[in-house]
Amino acid sequence: MTDIDAGAASPQENGAATAPPGIRILAQFVRDLSFENPRAPDSLRAGAAQPQIDLGVEMNARTREDGLYEVELKLGATANREDGPMFVVELLYGGVFQITGVAQEDLEPVLLVECPRYLFPFARRIIAEVTSEGGFPPFLLDPIDFAGVYAQRKAQGEVAGPTVGNA
Repeated sequence: MTDIDAGAASPQENGAATAPPGIRILAQFVRDLSFENPRAPDSLRAGAAQPQIDLGVEMNARTREDGLYEVELKLGATANREDGPMFVVELLYGGVFQITGVAQEDLEPVLLVECPRYLFPFARRIIAEVTSEGGFPPFLLDPIDFAGVYAQRKAQGEVAGPTVGNA
C-alpha cells in the first residue's frame, strides 16, 4: 500500500505542482446594517396596497496585504407606497476569501460573481430577519444573477477590477 495518490496532479515541467482552482471562505461579517421604519406603527396596518420595492445591488472586492481577498456585497431595498416609504434596509455584508489556482485574467469574475454567490444566502437571511423584526412579513430577496449584474456593469465601464490595498 502507498500513501501516494495515483490520480494526483503531477508536477509541471517547471517543478511547481498544479493545484485545482479553489475558493475558501475564511470569514463572513456584517460591516454595516441599517433598517428604518419611518412611519411605524401606521405603516404596519394590514389591508393596505402592496408596496413597490426598489432593490440595489453592488459588489466590491480588494486584495489584502496577506494575499487574501475581501469581497463586499451591498444590498439595499426600499419599500414605498403611494403615501410614502414603508421601510428602508441596507446591508453591507463581507467575506474574506482564499482563492487558489485561478489565472489572473479570471480573478475578477471569480471575485465579483462567484464570491457574492457564496455570500448571498447569508445576506438574504439577515434582510428577512430584520424586516420581520421591524413588523413586516420577512422580505425574501429573489436570487440575484451576479453574472448578469457584473456583465452589465462591465459594459457600462463601472467595473475596474479588484483594488489592491489594506483591508
